Order: sequence, then structure tokens, then C-alpha cells
Amino acid sequence: MFLQDYTKEFSYNLKLSFPIILGLLGHTLVGMIDNIMVGKLDPTNLAAVSLGNSFIFIAMSIGIGFSAAITPVVAEAHSRNHKTDLKKSFVNGFILCLFLGCFLFGAILLFKPLLYVLDQPENVVELAIPYLDIVAFSLIPLLMFQALKQFSDGLSLTANSMYATILANVVNVIINYILIFGKFGFPQMGIIGAAIGTLISRIIMFGFLFFLLYNRNIIRDYLSHVFKFIINREMIKKIVSLGLPTSLQMLFEVGIFTAAIWLSGLLGEITQAANQIVLNISSMTFMIASGLSVSAAIRAGNQKGLNNYLELKRISLSILFLGIVFATIFSLLIFLLRDALPYIYIDITDTINYAKNLEIVDKAATLFIIVSLFQLFDSAQVIILGTLRGMQDVKIPTIIVFIAYWVVGFPISYYYGDFSQLKEVGIWIGLLCGLLFSSVFLYLRFAYVTNKMIKYAR
Repeated sequence: MFLQDYTKEFSYNLKLSFPIILGLLGHTLVGMIDNIMVGKLDPTNLAAVSLGNSFIFIAMSIGIGFSAAITPVVAEAHSRNHKTDLKKSFVNGFILCLFLGCFLFGAILLFKPLLYVLDQPENVVELAIPYLDIVAFSLIPLLMFQALKQFSDGLSLTANSMYATILANVVNVIINYILIFGKFGFPQMGIIGAAIGTLISRIIMFGFLFFLLYNRNIIRDYLSHVFKFIINREMIKKIVSLGLPTSLQMLFEVGIFTAAIWLSGLLGEITQAANQIVLNISSMTFMIASGLSVSAAIRAGNQKGLNNYLELKRISLSILFLGIVFATIFSLLIFLLRDALPYIYIDITDTINYAKNLEIVDKAATLFIIVSLFQLFDSAQVIILGTLRGMQDVKIPTIIVFIAYWVVGFPISYYYGDFSQLKEVGIWIGLLCGLLFSSVFLYLRFAYVTNKMIKYAR
């Protein structure tokens, strides 16, 4: 009976999470499609996409993390049927995301010369710079999309962003195929074609979601207030107070994985390409847990709005349990398929790069063993973070995440990722240690806060 208290929520949690997961997978698929298609060219182009995206992932983590603050605010107002707060959250959330997208675009252009001082292979940097210029601009429509998505998710209308993301990925595949390989009379543009595909697909993704929400009268009544530029300081302060720590949480986590890309680059383009393959696959499985994390934020926000803290704890643990079930399945699949997965990204018939490609496969297969181990910890920590965000508890979790990745994880990756130590295996052992620390201490924080809420509510 005790177990049934949690498993009976699985059906609703899956129904709520499924469109979110597909939407998040769509974001990751844009990069994955770029990697797969560019990887068919040669290892140098794959390493260049990896290096360019390392900057993009940092900016995306800040933007997506910040926009995630909109969801619990909307969920709480929605559970209370507070229409004024819903309007304020939409208008001010959208404006903040628009400005943040422009800021991040400018920041990447400002800091891209850092690529030349990171001791990366020179030929890889030369390919990465023009790719980075184009993809950086796509952050503006991406953040505008995120503002609409997070608002819609907060209303538990999670399917809208899923449809937009699916369309964007179809567009991305078509444009990539045409421009990367020079089909239908277009010139062969390589990774520049991949960058153009990403930009166009994200513009379409925003436009289509806007159309859906407007056509279904979800945002129509709020648009006049956006155009009048109505700012509510209290709502902005609330979103920023939640969004800034959430962005830092994502920045700290994505930052250490980006550092892993740079550290692997010091070991050469072969290691960097193998690292990118493993990172790409692990990102796909991570999106399942991230979708459950958004659902946890929505449901925790709803229960917080109703002041029902016993249900908040029960539902949150149910989502965590569901996430661990999925993580266990992915862990087994990655371990069993570790020798086959790298072949998705390389052209084994390429005789010129045959030896390099075999070395990439060997390194990636070894790293997949570690990735299979950290699936449980990675899933647990992101779901707990989502729950805490829904409870609007973000400051202490941010400190925990910082310590986990930059006090525990990164020093281990840096030391053991050296030529004289375990090389790329050492880098990923550091990531594993960071995730283990994060999952344990975030769970302790969740237990402490929920028990405190329940105690004082009685």
C-alpha cells in the first residue's frame, strides 16, 4: 500500500511530462542532428561543432534556467485562479527573456576570442568561430520561445511547445541536409549550413508556438499589455529572485560539462570528438529527467499555492521514483550498447579517417561505462531541483550545486584528466563525483524543507 501511494501518480505525471520531455528532447535534437550530420564530414568538423556549442550551452543554460522561474510563478497563480498575476507573469516574463536573449547574443560575440586562448587545436577553432556567430543569434528567438513555453507549461498546457519543437526539428533536418552536404543546387557549406539550420528552425519554433497560443486564446488578451510595455516591479523582482539562482544552478552544471569539453580538447581532437558523442547521448537521457523536473516544479507549485504540503511531498517523491525507474533503464541500455552507439556519429566507410574514427569509437565506448553509472544521480538531482524550484526554494540549492560541481567535481576532473593520469576517463570520473554529491545533498535539503513546511502547517 505504501508503494501504491507513489505509483498511482505515475499515469498523471507521465501524461503531464510527456509533451515537456519531447519539447526538451527537441532542443537537444537540434544539436544532436548537427553533430550526427557534421560528424559524417570528418572528426575535425565534429570537434569544431563541439567547441562552438560549448559556448552556446553556457549561454543556453543561463537563459533556459532563468526562464524556468516563470513556470512555478504561473503554476501558483493558476492554482489560485489569480488572473492578474497570470497577466503580470506573462508580460514581464516575456520582456525579461527577450532582453536576456539579446544580452547573451552580445556576450557570446564579446567573449568568443577566448577560443583562441584555450589551447584548443587551431584548425578546430578556425571552423568553430563562424559557426558560433550564427548560432549565437539564434539565442534570441530561443529565449522568446522559452518565455511562451514556460508560461504554457505553468498552466499545465504542455503539448503546445511539443508541437512547435517537433516542427522545428523537421525543418532543421531538411535545411541541414541541403546546406551541409550541398543538395538541390545549394553550395556545400559544412558546419555553416548546420548553423543556418539551427537559426531558421528556432525562429520557426517561436513563431509556431506564438501562433498556437494566440489562436487558442491563451495569450491573446495579454499582448496589448506587452506592446504598451507595462512593467510590474514586484513581478519582475519575483521572477528575477527565482530565475537568477536557477540560471546559476544550470550554469554551474552545464559549466562543468563545458569544462570537460575544453579539458578533452587539450587531449586532442580525437578525444574531443569522442567526448562530444558521449555528452550528446547523455544529454538525450538527461532530457527525460529534465521533463520530469519541470512537471515536479509545476505540481509542487500547484500544491504550494493550495498550502497542501503533505501532498506536495508525496507527489514530489512519486516523480523522483518515476525518474529513478527511467534512469535505471537508460543505465542498462547505455552499458549494453556502449560499443554500438558511437557509430551513429561517424562514417566508418570513410577510408581517409578510418583509423581516427576507430579510435573515437574505442574512447567513446569506454566513457559510456561511466555515463551508465551516473544516470541515477543525474536524474535524481535534476528532479529534486525542479521540486525545490516549484517550492520557490532556490538559494541553498544553488550553493549545493556550486559545491558539487566546482569544489568536488571539477578539481577531480582537472587532476585526473591530465595526460599523466586517467585522461578522458579521469574527466568523467570527476563529473560522476559531482553528480553524486549533488543528488545526495539536494535530497537532504528537500526532506528538510518539506518536513518543516508540514510541521508549521499543522
